Amino acid sequence: MNALSKEELTTLMQRRNDWCVSMFMPTFRTGVESQQNSIRLRNIVRQAEDGLANSGLRTQEVKELLEPVQELVNNILFWRNQSDGLALFVSKDEFHYFCLPFSFDELLVITDRFHMKPLLPLLHGDERFYVLALSQNKTILYEGTSQAIKEMSVDTLPNSLAEALQTDNPERQVKFRSGKGVGQGGMMSGHGADIEDVKGNLLQYFQRIDKGLHDLLKEGNIPLILAGVEYQFPIYREANSYPFLMEEGIAGNPKGASPEQLHRDAWAIVKPYLQKAENEALSQYNQSLGTGLTSDVVQEIIPAAYHGRVGILFVAPGYQYWGIYNPGDDTVLLDEKQEPGNEDLADFAAIQTFMNGGTVFVVAPDLLPGGARMAALFRY
Repeated sequence: MNALSKEELTTLMQRRNDWCVSMFMPTFRTGVESQQNSIRLRNIVRQAEDGLANSGLRTQEVKELLEPVQELVNNILFWRNQSDGLALFVSKDEFHYFCLPFSFDELLVITDRFHMKPLLPLLHGDERFYVLALSQNKTILYEGTSQAIKEMSVDTLPNSLAEALQTDNPERQVKFRSGKGVGQGGMMSGHGADIEDVKGNLLQYFQRIDKGLHDLLKEGNIPLILAGVEYQFPIYREANSYPFLMEEGIAGNPKGASPEQLHRDAWAIVKPYLQKAENEALSQYNQSLGTGLTSDVVQEIIPAAYHGRVGILFVAPGYQYWGIYNPGDDTVLLDEKQEPGNEDLADFAAIQTFMNGGTVFVVAPDLLPGGARMAALFRY
């Protein structure tokens, strides 16, 4: 899985080139459907070839531009390590791809900048969380969304308690008794100095884990949930430096829990937290109706976003507003479909809002008055 940080998103947002190709597609990890992954990408590449040719590029230029993507089509190792969605960005000077835990709708966009709207949930951690499954032998970090959870590869994590203590045979090991499966508690066994020694060893181990997660979690806004026997939680909290560690954890030995079970337990904990910010923003929007500080009119929202007036922007998933915005006179011309020279103005509004310090939420149309596909709350 390729983690995608806000810093990388911001960098992609700022890129400008004559030909920026953005591709999004769902991917499948196993089963018959997974065999269609490479075929799906091949079809998108063919569509991109036609689109670039129709935009004026010569055949050789099209081939050179899309060559990095074409190489992935038949890369067997690449397709063995997929998540739920694949996002690819290619231009004359760069190529990026991200395997992410989001099931994207298939989409190809060719403009003078990269298309970011399908990645909007990543801007504020919407529906994204981590689960840290604590174990003396192997601590595992999972990344999850409302749809699924997947183990991440984190090279900076210690492999075990023994490694963290820099010895192959620690004199004392943590011993616990727990029920079967996630959801059961656990407790330490031992007496006096032994227990204190165990706590000290665990604290040192957890400090190493916290340090190993630092670079990955530096964005600092994605909730982290602990999974492990319950006595470990307060010890880990003592070692923790990440401000978005959730108070509630998944109690029990995670070794016997399937990813599906971990996901169910984690989503029950994190869902209210993730939806709180969105609910508060929607409430603020509804309370501001009739004050002149709200709009669901594209021709009003686009200039406002460009000039930094949009504090909160709501966009519905799966919809595009193709058109052209002229910053010189703030005119907005809408088209019925994607054509050479136009762009998705909802994507433009989202990028401008984010770059100007606003917040962007992806919400279902039925959550906005009148079923609007885009709405904004203005700062002034």
